[in-house]
Amino acid sequence: MSRRIIPLTDARSLPPLPTTARVRKPQRLVLDALERPLRDLRISVTDRCNFRCVYCMPRAVFDKDYPFLPHAALLTLEEIERLARLFVAQGVGKIRLTGGEPLLRKNIEFLIERLAALRTPDGEPLDLTLTTNGSLLTRKARALKDAGLTRVTVSLDALDDALFRRMNDADFAVSDVLDGIEAAQAVGLAPLKVNMVVKRGTNDQEIVPMARHFRNSGVTLRFIEYMDVGTSNGWNMTEVLPSADVVARIDAHYPLAPLEAHTAAETAQRWGYVDGAGEIGVISSVTRAFCGNCTRARLSTEGKLYLCLFASMGYDLRALVRNGATDEGISAAIAQIWEGRADRYSQLRGSAATTPSAAERRVEMSYIGG
Repeated sequence: MSRRIIPLTDARSLPPLPTTARVRKPQRLVLDALERPLRDLRISVTDRCNFRCVYCMPRAVFDKDYPFLPHAALLTLEEIERLARLFVAQGVGKIRLTGGEPLLRKNIEFLIERLAALRTPDGEPLDLTLTTNGSLLTRKARALKDAGLTRVTVSLDALDDALFRRMNDADFAVSDVLDGIEAAQAVGLAPLKVNMVVKRGTNDQEIVPMARHFRNSGVTLRFIEYMDVGTSNGWNMTEVLPSADVVARIDAHYPLAPLEAHTAAETAQRWGYVDGAGEIGVISSVTRAFCGNCTRARLSTEGKLYLCLFASMGYDLRALVRNGATDEGISAAIAQIWEGRADRYSQLRGSAATTPSAAERRVEMSYIGG
C-alpha cells in the first residue's frame, strides 16, 4: 500500500498563540474551493480488521506478513479527541468512527465517551456513529450505547451463509452478524443501517433476499455500488451493478417510491416501500457522482487528513499535534487545507487526469475507512 503524504508547515513555525480549552466559534463558515462546507468527519481508529473482504482487504494482499502500522504510529485516543474537538469548532456536526474494524481498537468506549461530550459552537450534541462488520457487536453493543454512541452501521453483503463466508474470507457466520444487529437494536443504537456492497456476478442474487429480510425491521438497508477505492481489490467496471438495476429488482417484488433526501450532502438516494414496510437506500458513486455536495473529510488512524475517498495524498496532522502546535495553529491548518480543497474524483472518473500512476496509488479502503 502506497501512502504519499504532503507535509504541512512544521508546527514550530506556526504563530505562538495560546492553547485554549474551548475553541472560539469561527467568524465565518469554512468553505472549500467549490463552496462546500466542512460538516462530516470520518475517523479511522485502526488499520486492522478480522475480515478479509474481497473488495476491501483481499487476503492475497493483506496476508499474515502484511506490515500493519505499529502502535506508536497510531494517534492516541487523546490525540483523536483533541483533533475531533478542533474539527467540531470548524463546523463538523457528525463524526463516524471507522477502521479497519473499529471495535478492534482497545478502549474504543473511552474515545466514544470523550467524543460524545463534545458540542458544536451552537451547543448541539454530535451525531456520533460507527461502522462495523458486526463481529464484535453482540459483545459490545451495551457498552457502546452507555459510552454515548448514537447509532451504528453494519456491513453485511449476503444472507446466504456459504456466500457470506467466502466474501468475508474469515469463515465468519452470517448468524453472528445478525445477532449483533439485533443486540444493537435492543440497546437503542438506532436508527440502524446495514450496508451491502454489490458485486455483479458475486452477490447480486442476494439483493431481493436482503430486502425481504430487513423489511418491517426498522433497519435501513443500503446498497453500495462496488467502487474503485485503492488499488488492491482488482476493481473492474464489469462487476459494477448500477443502483438503478438494484432498485428495479426490488421494485419488481416490493413496489418502491422515491423519498426526499434528509440533507443535500446525503450520499444515499432514498426509496420507500409503498406498503409502508420501511425504506432502502442506494449509494451510486460510480454511476451517479455526488461530489458537488460532499462535506466529508477523513482522518486516518495515523493522523493523515484526506479530502476525498479516492485521494492519493494526505496531510500530516499528527506532526502538528506531536510537535507542540497550539489549538489555534492546528485549527488554522485545518481551515487552510479545507479552503484549498477541489476534490471531485467521482465526477471526473475515467479521465486521464484521474488515472493513478504507479507512483501515485490511491489510498486503500481499509486504511481510510470508506
